[in-house]
Amino acid sequence: MRGASLDLRGATLDLYDLVALESALAGTVFANKLHFSPVTDSTNSDALQAARSSAPHGSVYFTDEQRTGRGRGDHAWDSVAGEGLYVSVLLRTPIPAVRLSLLPLAAGLAAAEAIRAVAGLTFGNNIDLRWPNDLLIGPRKVGGILVGSKISGGSADFVVVGIGINVHQRVFAADLTTPATSLDLETARNVSRQGLLLSLLKSLESEALLLLNSETTVKIPARVEQASTWIRGRRVEVHGPQACIGVTAGLDENGFLRVRTDSGIVTVQTGGIRAAEIS
Repeated sequence: MRGASLDLRGATLDLYDLVALESALAGTVFANKLHFSPVTDSTNSDALQAARSSAPHGSVYFTDEQRTGRGRGDHAWDSVAGEGLYVSVLLRTPIPAVRLSLLPLAAGLAAAEAIRAVAGLTFGNNIDLRWPNDLLIGPRKVGGILVGSKISGGSADFVVVGIGINVHQRVFAADLTTPATSLDLETARNVSRQGLLLSLLKSLESEALLLLNSETTVKIPARVEQASTWIRGRRVEVHGPQACIGVTAGLDENGFLRVRTDSGIVTVQTGGIRAAEIS
């Protein structure tokens, strides 16, 4: 059985082969837990609703098209039919609440690794992680991550990790805050959404397990710093409740961004960053 067949502008879309996906995921936490919808409002909303209805750990919700896809800060995420990877994963791993701030960073590492494996792009060859949850290729955004959770006691009752990656898109809105790109545009070939989804899920499973181990968890900030040009020595403007302008000075043990301003170091716990204009 394949995903729903859609035709847009005369071109048959890159379809998911659901049987092949299930076969390839045998032995993983995601086996027999795939939930595909040709169209939905939001995969994150689907996953959150399912989580509240006791859906099991490892449930995966993905679609060809989102009507109301959202990114961080309630920004719209353009989810064109069949042109991107739109997926949300429900995790019931008992990640300590104090480590949840590292989860978007770990998910970014997993997504970047999946892109490297499937599209042939690498951290050193212009895949970049912009704190806290953007995937860039050069100066252009290719993906984003949105994490939601419910805390019970000192650990997560559940976590939903939503990931969107531009795969086949060739046209983008002109008014985007950060210019966008897609994997097809960057590689000059058709990148498989199926292969990308498989690689992403396997990488995400590995990264989530690392969050349970204090010895591997403490390495995440350093790993992100190695994978990003934004974490140290970049002049940025911080948007959000801790708005400021300064030069990035690394991550702390919680994955929070340290920014050196004229008034001293600001440890940014939430918000987003953009390159600051040099006056």
